[in-house]
Amino acid sequence: MNINLIAAIGKNNELGKNGDLIWKIKEDMKFFKETTINHPVVMGRLTFESLPKVLPNRKNIVISSSQINNSEIEIYKSIKEFLECYNNFREDIFIIGGASIYREFIKVANKMYLTLIDSTADADVYFPKFSLNDWEENILSYGEENLVKYKHVLYKRKNL
Repeated sequence: MNINLIAAIGKNNELGKNGDLIWKIKEDMKFFKETTINHPVVMGRLTFESLPKVLPNRKNIVISSSQINNSEIEIYKSIKEFLECYNNFREDIFIIGGASIYREFIKVANKMYLTLIDSTADADVYFPKFSLNDWEENILSYGEENLVKYKHVLYKRKNL
């Protein structure tokens, strides 16, 4: 299974506030869409509920112990249950949040597609801290929107 995390984070690993993204950068949203299109996306219930709709052209998978009535998504009660069901899946799977989902999946992720935003913000949700020693860094692109500089970085787990 190829597990990829994808997120946009600030200098202090800020992810979101009050159930929403902190930064809404048009080019980053495009990067997210182009990277995840035609792949399963895995998220927690709160992330799912923050979306305006089910993400099109992607299998939407929600991990939640709560009941969700939506025939357009797959629901798993736990990360363990999801991993057991997708154990033999050979395509890329993208983990799209929230913080507790990232925290669990970072332990088994092969890659991370991170948009590193050159800014700080007040946040109540953070991306988990990780050691750069465990990852090979490849800068994919640089950008700037509304005076906010950012870069798209692909981190590949080193085989230690």
